[in-house]
Amino acid sequence: MASITIEYMIMIPLLILQIFLFPYAASIIMDGWVDSRQTLALQEVASNLGSSIQQLYSSLNHTTIKAGVVTNTLSLPLFIEGHAYTGTGVLTAVSDSEYGSSKVLEVTLTLKGTQITSSYAVTLGESATWLPSTFYSNATGSGIAAHKFADDTIQLYFIPLEV
Repeated sequence: MASITIEYMIMIPLLILQIFLFPYAASIIMDGWVDSRQTLALQEVASNLGSSIQQLYSSLNHTTIKAGVVTNTLSLPLFIEGHAYTGTGVLTAVSDSEYGSSKVLEVTLTLKGTQITSSYAVTLGESATWLPSTFYSNATGSGIAAHKFADDTIQLYFIPLEV
């Protein structure tokens, strides 16, 4: 009988430890999985947004297209797992001796309420300019716009300009 008591004395603390240890371990694993899933969804949205900007620029960057403004409301998700997201863009000039000069627009999306961000680089021509603006996923009519001027400069920005 003494050996059964010793077994219980050894096993009961281990069983109690498992009651707390398994849910804690599962919680940590699930948090990592949720973060990975949200990051992947944000990367997909950033890719779609960047591709839309590049297509809009390419459409206007032709000599047969006259001056004017083109807007594109996007069919991106308003929320990613209950979180809205915002985006900003930074345009930098890049010169290459072989291919000439171009500009790269780095679009960065941030998932509100988390530390998750995602960036996407868009290659544009030398006639591109960027108007500092912020993309709001949950704003009515959010999208992108391009203003082509008479000197063939194309100014890109997120709409609406203010929320």
